[in-house]
Amino acid sequence: MPTTQTAPFREIQPDGSKHPFDRFICAKTPASRWLEADELIGLAVFLASDASNAVYEHILFVDDGISYLGKQP
Repeated sequence: MPTTQTAPFREIQPDGSKHPFDRFICAKTPASRWLEADELIGLAVFLASDASNAVYEHILFVDDGISYLGKQP
């Protein structure tokens, strides 16, 4: 996610290229980009609502699939 902590990884390098970690994120995620914070709103609303009452002891990865579906180069 774009944050102040990830900003150095998202900056264009002096030679005009992307940082290696930025290239990694874009290459391995289905959306080919960093997730934005507002993309978590729907999930937060669901988890805070009665609709999630049956969700119990579940690890929900919110990483645009990089931990499971990562694209192959």
